[in-house]
Amino acid sequence: MSKQAPSKGWHIALWVLQVILALAFGMAGFMKLTAPIAELAKQMPWTTEVPAGLVRFIGGAELAGALGLIVPMLTRIRPSLTGLAASGLTLVMVLAAGFHLIRGEVTMIAPSLVLGALACLVAWGRAKKAPVYFN
Repeated sequence: MSKQAPSKGWHIALWVLQVILALAFGMAGFMKLTAPIAELAKQMPWTTEVPAGLVRFIGGAELAGALGLIVPMLTRIRPSLTGLAASGLTLVMVLAAGFHLIRGEVTMIAPSLVLGALACLVAWGRAKKAPVYFN
């Protein structure tokens, strides 16, 4: 049984989505990793109410996920990691939505779920619609 060639449209759409998500998660992750907590609290009040190590861990996870959306496919080294990175970011955003729900921060739930859904679309798309195979 031969593999069907991936759709070029899906491939392009997923690349665009990967770049957008990588920029969003990369900036957010870098900021959580490097900015002083007092500065972060101006935009994200929750950062003063959790351990600083957790804020840095979340930032690291977001930054690693952002790199994972782009680098494996760009370098052609283990491109299957892109789907895993997208899956990891989906999990981070589901947990973020739950965290904001528990805290009553209803305005933060929708952005978390939208980013999570887009990351999930990348994971699904790279697994089913436009997987990348390099010879």
